[in-house]
Amino acid sequence: MNAKDLINYMIPPLKPQDKISKAKLWMDELRLSELPVVEDGRFIGIIDEELLLNEELQYPNVGDYPLVGQSCVVQAGHHYYEVLKVSGVEGFRIVAVVDSLNQYLGVVSIEDVVEAFAKNSSVSTPGAIIGIKLKYHDYSLSEISRIIEANEAKILSSYLSPHADDPDNLHLTLKINKEEITHIIASLEQSGFFVENSYNVVDSSFDEKERIDILMKYLKL
Repeated sequence: MNAKDLINYMIPPLKPQDKISKAKLWMDELRLSELPVVEDGRFIGIIDEELLLNEELQYPNVGDYPLVGQSCVVQAGHHYYEVLKVSGVEGFRIVAVVDSLNQYLGVVSIEDVVEAFAKNSSVSTPGAIIGIKLKYHDYSLSEISRIIEANEAKILSSYLSPHADDPDNLHLTLKINKEEITHIIASLEQSGFFVENSYNVVDSSFDEKERIDILMKYLKL
């Protein structure tokens, strides 16, 4: 899915000559803390609540403010992973989308990307999630995949990161296409892999915070 497919047309652009009262009204009505600013079809930056709340910057028009986020832009054909990357680097929750001539097309909100990701990835597929703690030299996705496939299951997606509590180790998060994973866990442990945690995706005890934490791990791909 490309950036242009995720444009949120409910987020309107401001013009430099717009009054600040208009910016504040739109932010309140849309429950947004950031809005794009466009001049003559060109994206020129973002105005955010932090600017509006700065008591030293009390100007009448949007264009009078020192706009931010001028580099928070992607091309229309960029994958939505690029949207996430730019948002993370620039630190904004909206990313402007432009065409090959740098003409403004709209913005993508990170909330829209998260929703699209959840609908179009293995996150929404029934199954289970397994977390494995392992040493750097023990990491072999092919070997782990062989063990899982021997138990008549498949890895739908994987995410490897430094272990949060032990930087000398890795944490491998796997999404499996089976809900019953008792035999898979046993096989992994018999092969010397330490299964640190596991979640059945349809288990009602898997609360909403844990779902969001797992989703955000996937989003860091």
